[in-house]
Amino acid sequence: MPPLQASRTFKYPPQKGSDNVTTPVRRAGAFAGVCTLTLAVPVLGPELSAPIALALAAVALVVSDGPVFDLFAFPDDYAEGRLYGLFTFVLAVTTLGALAILGSFPLPVFVGTVLLVGYGAFAETVVRTRTEDAVIHAVAFCTVGAIAAVAGQYATTLVVDVSTESQLPIMVFLAVSGALLAALLRDVLIAYDDPIVLLSVGLSLWLLSALEPTIGLIGMSAALAITIGIGVVSHALGAASVAGMVTGILLALLTIVLGGYDWFALLITFFAVGSLSTKFEYETKAERGVAEANDGARGSSNVIGNTAAAMVAVVGYAASEVALITADPGLFLFAFAGALSTALADTLSSEIGSVYAEPRLITTFERVEPGTDGGVTWQGELAGFAGAGAMAAVAFLAMGELAAVGAAIVFVAGVVGMTVDSLLGASLEGVYIDNQGVNFLATLAGALAAVGLYLVV
Repeated sequence: MPPLQASRTFKYPPQKGSDNVTTPVRRAGAFAGVCTLTLAVPVLGPELSAPIALALAAVALVVSDGPVFDLFAFPDDYAEGRLYGLFTFVLAVTTLGALAILGSFPLPVFVGTVLLVGYGAFAETVVRTRTEDAVIHAVAFCTVGAIAAVAGQYATTLVVDVSTESQLPIMVFLAVSGALLAALLRDVLIAYDDPIVLLSVGLSLWLLSALEPTIGLIGMSAALAITIGIGVVSHALGAASVAGMVTGILLALLTIVLGGYDWFALLITFFAVGSLSTKFEYETKAERGVAEANDGARGSSNVIGNTAAAMVAVVGYAASEVALITADPGLFLFAFAGALSTALADTLSSEIGSVYAEPRLITTFERVEPGTDGGVTWQGELAGFAGAGAMAAVAFLAMGELAAVGAAIVFVAGVVGMTVDSLLGASLEGVYIDNQGVNFLATLAGALAAVGLYLVV
């Protein structure tokens, strides 16, 4: 996946009758100003804030020329003659605002989300005029966006007269999580789709706030230092692209805060060992055309494909802990470990096995070319068993009273998931689903295998 969208640097068609065109920085600043108006909701209340939203929507639909149009217009808006970009953004803000006023969506989270997207985008746009370094773009968006989100939450909490002393670590957690998620979504989408980013981040933070994470300021600082440090190192070593780095930081942060450091030990084992295996005999794999692209740097789609099932398990665990869902929290721990055991076993099987010649198709055992979906070698299978064993060893240390049985379950689940991956590769990959889809289904199979064995045992 490419770094954060370079396509956001636009050449604007000139406005009719004028030589002036809006620079991306001015437009981003104008949208940040619109976002600042959300502070009126806690200060003035919904009754007095609603006319502001209506006025902005009217401007977007009525104004078709002049300096205001130039200030907010995206390139497509010139062709349409309407500020549809502004209108959809205001509509997204209004939707979240209505949820905050009418539902259980916390008002501080609403204000923080809007300021995050607005000021994060502004900071990123300013930085883009100075450098083309995608890492700096991501850092600018996440840093300024997170600061704006914390400020918005804090200010709103003061206005609604709620104690802020114990809430600051949670505000930081939500702000950083939201900034990382927004940066990823903007990497996939384009600037026109900031309304989608806004809604997605807002609803995600609503869920995270409902999970009631309990972490102190020191614990939050430690979690941020660890996850950011690992992300930066992984990118510096070429193990992850910028998008992959941001994805890894987000997943690690959620794992530490919602699960704990025992859970994080399993996750970091997958990241570390999997990244090393990608570099194993890389030149040989490149010559055969089976090496990971971008010099082995994992992108966000690869990271998500391998860890999405595990992340659902983390969220499920946190939800069960606060009784949002009725389920044994242990189920989610084993689902998490089983998914990551599969991910590591499959990664080692593919990266090690592809170095050796004459793989055989898992369904027919006929010889196939290296890199053929569903092709396996005995060396790769052995490496996969070793990966499942490594994850089982870490699980043994992390699962307390279920250590011995838990480790055995994690090992078996990893082998089952790895086998499912090969079977799906031989039958469905390239026809119905891509590699990341296969990875997700395989890790899901590993998670379900672990849960099933846990219930039986």
